[in-house]
Amino acid sequence: MTSQVAHDKSTVIHGKSEMAHDKSRVAYDKEAGALEELFGDAEAPGNPVGRAEVVAADERAEMLAAGEELLTGFGLNAHFVPEALGGRFTGLEQLICVMRTVYRRDPSLGLGYGAGSFMAAVNVWTAGSVAQQAWLAERLLAGDRVACAYHELAHGNDFSRAGLTALPDPDGRLRLNGRKEVVANLRRARAVVLFARTDPAHGSRSHSQLLLDAEYLTPRAVRHLERYDTVGMRGVQLGGIEFTDCPAPPESVLGRPGLGVETALRSFQLTRIAVPGMTVGLLDTALRTALRGARARRLYGGAVTDLPLSRSILAETFADLLLADTFTAVAARTVRTASAQAGVYAAAVKSFVPRVLMRAVYRLSELLGSQFYLRAAEQPLFQKLLRDVQPSAFGHASRVSCLSALLPQLAPTARRSWLRADAAELPEETFRPGQPPAPVRFGDLAVTGGGRDPLARSLTAGAAAEPADGEVAAEARAWCAELDALATAAADLGPHQLGAAASPYAFGLATRWSGVLAASACLNTWWHRPQGATGLAAEPAGVLAALHRLGAHLDRHRDPLPRALAEPLYAELVRRFDAGLTFDLDCRPTGA
Repeated sequence: MTSQVAHDKSTVIHGKSEMAHDKSRVAYDKEAGALEELFGDAEAPGNPVGRAEVVAADERAEMLAAGEELLTGFGLNAHFVPEALGGRFTGLEQLICVMRTVYRRDPSLGLGYGAGSFMAAVNVWTAGSVAQQAWLAERLLAGDRVACAYHELAHGNDFSRAGLTALPDPDGRLRLNGRKEVVANLRRARAVVLFARTDPAHGSRSHSQLLLDAEYLTPRAVRHLERYDTVGMRGVQLGGIEFTDCPAPPESVLGRPGLGVETALRSFQLTRIAVPGMTVGLLDTALRTALRGARARRLYGGAVTDLPLSRSILAETFADLLLADTFTAVAARTVRTASAQAGVYAAAVKSFVPRVLMRAVYRLSELLGSQFYLRAAEQPLFQKLLRDVQPSAFGHASRVSCLSALLPQLAPTARRSWLRADAAELPEETFRPGQPPAPVRFGDLAVTGGGRDPLARSLTAGAAAEPADGEVAAEARAWCAELDALATAAADLGPHQLGAAASPYAFGLATRWSGVLAASACLNTWWHRPQGATGLAAEPAGVLAALHRLGAHLDRHRDPLPRALAEPLYAELVRRFDAGLTFDLDCRPTGA
């Protein structure tokens, strides 16, 4: 399939240029294309990584073995290792591009083989010593897995209360005691990044992260817990581990002792953007599967897609996908262009995008109607995708924990950025794909945004610079007014409203902030579209549809997508489907 459609990439919503802009873009376009070719046509009989085999592995609650072999041969782990250490990781854009190809075929494979190792490794790139980084890079490049052991069921995402201890004994070695639960690939991992209490005192400096070689753990001091069964991502092996006086060398600590929470917060700035960006591939396949089923099903004397309501649902889901992709793409670039504020944008993306993806897949299940419950045709794959999308909302970091990270930054950001006309904006390259990616500087990642929000300032500056007439200008003014209202409301928040015990109203303000940031990403991507764009790329239907859906997700309205927006989006959706192209901003050939 992919060879038949490789050159049919003529129209892209949001003005995404379909020509590579630089050598780096060409490189990871080529890598994603090579991976697509390896996966082949998902419909082809006998394809060991095709749809039938993906569903069969899910029914057995197993990882797709042929898929893991394919990714090992491709060298996927190299994309989790920085170039300076011999790998291919140059930035989040490149990583998301390649990993979305995997999620498009099988989300369990994406998380179980790839994303889990990246979530662990980024802590080592952020805080590890030269020796630790070199060792882990060697292990990953050799094809080994890394487990990220943060979670304890008793404490959820509240890492500051983690109970597993790594306290020194008289001979200077650390002794591990306690357990970690619901951790991917623990039994299969060569390396483990472990979050542990290294000081019995209370406070933010009581925890550290450790990098452990699983082959050198004392067997009698370690007990693996039973595997946890899950509703979604059935193939991912979630396990637990219990330590009893297990010795660990003091040099296994990542960075200085007591910086475990800080290291985690800095690492989250990459993973909270990357994982939702990868998961957009799941919605791509869910939308493709639903469209294929709807076109084939006959109802009321015609195809389901002949019905205006069906076309509206499909167009709105397409707009949801573009909204999610635009927000994550811009946030991914801020890691390079505004690294000190990337933590704010990461928390906003993780709190908002998974919710959009979940709602979109659920709406598609309604489109399938009563046939959704059958175990034939498109239904088994779609049912798997509906199950698999659920962990994206709470896995790794829940929506509430991400909103909690935004709450204490609301008031200072309003004072220092939103209400100041001289506050900095983001550079234009943040909104243009394919710019030369400077290497990620892990040391520049900050725990808080320092009261600066250049993405929101780019909204107000862009609105002021654009012509005042037209629908896009009206949307820009509306979102600028929302930012002004948010600044007023944030100024009234008291100290009791800045943590996990905050009121629903306070959490609502953090949600509104995420919405303003998503709106700025969409509008600025449109404003900075390349010259000479044609077709839908030259028309505002894409950005207007994304902003309309943004308003719906924020409960600003409940209106369906206007026909004037729904019809061109549906037409583009069908065009891409027939041409075998992805539905995201990349619009690349796929055999999924």
